[in-house]
Amino acid sequence: MAVRRRNSDTINSMKRRIFFKKVTVSGLSLIAVNSLLSCETSTNIPTALIASQPIAIKPIVIATWRVPNATQKAWEVLQNNGSSLDAVEQGCRMEEADIANQSVGKGGLPDRDGNVTLDACIMNKEGNYGAVTAVENITHVISLARKVMEETPHVILTGKGAEKFAYEQNFEKENLLTKSAKKAWEVWKKKAKYKPIINIENHDTIGMLGIDKNGELAGACTTSGMAYKLHGRVGDSPIIGAGLFVDGEVGAACATGVGEAVIRIAGSAIVVELMRGGATPEEAC
Repeated sequence: MAVRRRNSDTINSMKRRIFFKKVTVSGLSLIAVNSLLSCETSTNIPTALIASQPIAIKPIVIATWRVPNATQKAWEVLQNNGSSLDAVEQGCRMEEADIANQSVGKGGLPDRDGNVTLDACIMNKEGNYGAVTAVENITHVISLARKVMEETPHVILTGKGAEKFAYEQNFEKENLLTKSAKKAWEVWKKKAKYKPIINIENHDTIGMLGIDKNGELAGACTTSGMAYKLHGRVGDSPIIGAGLFVDGEVGAACATGVGEAVIRIAGSAIVVELMRGGATPEEAC
């Protein structure tokens, strides 16, 4: 998923290295005109938007997969003059709290040992970034990632350290393993097969990108990761440049799918870098 902000003369203010010239990512469908329009598809870098100047920027939010409650919440924030950062955080929180969604937050499917571990990251237009990985007992890891970004000198906290930080920030301890998820895990254990195939995933992420009335970009990702993974496995979702990348002068991209594949090619970062070089979101993806 990508959003591009077109300027007449884009400069590289966030000095990045040049990423791979060849990218093995799947395609996308794109609807883009001089204003922002939404679109979707189904694979590792699934959707794209474009914002052009000098027309007025209109607020918009897009997300991976069909998550109407999340996008509606984010849209409400934008309609009430909230920031894109607030919008993507609040949108992701909706899915984290939805126990019917077994790939995000509370109710997510566990690892092979029966532990629900969550990953999340958030990034603003200035390149500020916060993430948490392998977190247990905390539902709203997207908000925890924002705390890492805003309240610490670090960019990533992991495992028990992230959980300890959460309690220090007054997050509530919760049992994330629901009866439904536990039952599914117990059924899986009978054969214990784990062979994820690219493009046949369990849609294990919500990624969200937003533009507010000021034209400011932000992005967020939150996930419980691949079901029945090895304990401690971390995918692309909380990794800057893989699951999410935002450059306020160029655009933003968000990935979903088999995280190992996205990490290997710095999936989101390369899309933004290609847009920096003049590619449309469709071409970049």
